[in-house]
Amino acid sequence: MKQYPLAVLMTETGVLFLLRSLFIALSQNRRLRSFSERSAVGRTLSGRFVAGMSVEEALDACERVNREGIAVSLDSLGESVREESEARASAEIYHRLLDAIAERGLKANVSVKLTQVGMDFDPALAERIVGEMVEHADRANSFVRIDMEGSPYTEATIAMTERLAGRFPGRVGTVLQAYLFRTEGDAERLLEQGIRIRLCKGAYKEGPEIAFPAKVDVDANYVKLMKVLMKSGIYHGLATHDEKIIREAKAFARRENIAPESFEFQMLYGIRRDLQQRLAREGWRMRVYIPFGTEWYPYFMRRLAERPANVFFVARNLMRS
Repeated sequence: MKQYPLAVLMTETGVLFLLRSLFIALSQNRRLRSFSERSAVGRTLSGRFVAGMSVEEALDACERVNREGIAVSLDSLGESVREESEARASAEIYHRLLDAIAERGLKANVSVKLTQVGMDFDPALAERIVGEMVEHADRANSFVRIDMEGSPYTEATIAMTERLAGRFPGRVGTVLQAYLFRTEGDAERLLEQGIRIRLCKGAYKEGPEIAFPAKVDVDANYVKLMKVLMKSGIYHGLATHDEKIIREAKAFARRENIAPESFEFQMLYGIRRDLQQRLAREGWRMRVYIPFGTEWYPYFMRRLAERPANVFFVARNLMRS
């Protein structure tokens, strides 16, 4: 890890950098993960950001959010499986979700990580499994978002999305992260093929040789890419809780006569519900990512890394317990 002067680390920016680094490191700690996911206290604290442990709890949360005029993307938590049986078990949950979405008439789609369907040990298996999901989504008139993970998976994720989009146009998309230098080129590449993009800032620890280290530069790149996506004529998702960026997106849409229904804002379950509801009331399209499942720990730690307010929320709950 790069060494920074103490005077820099003691600034607000430095403290936030240290918190982010700490929680990203903790997200990769297998021993703490095992303990936390079995702990009643851990499950209680994660409840702010995770909609329960079961499919039924997630579907109930989806119905509640839909009643507020907000769409949903359902995310069965899990990553880094090591056996085909685990990958198939993860996939079965997604097939259940796609069936339930169609049967209940929910305004929802699904989001899957490649490492939870075998990418680490058999990329061909992962592609077969996700291909089966996208085929199911095609039959059910739904959509599969292939989530983006750390930079070692970036190229493989984009390439797989391209191949599946060629087979099932309009039924699969992926995620691009504004903190990576390569993202502008990746966005151009996907736009040429009409592939839907979820634009986020990025939640993994990446080195300064491949990613913008300063938040101001990440934000600037996000806004730059956001405007390109909004003008593309393809339906994209702008994933951010940053009110300044949201205001800029709304103003840009009005200036350029971009219809509110031609893109959507996206936020995470449990974060800025007030803002989610306000955007929906104003007539902007809004989607909430609803994660669920017993393997919640890495996701939870990355949410703490992203936003200091999340850390303070957890601390207040610890003090009450």
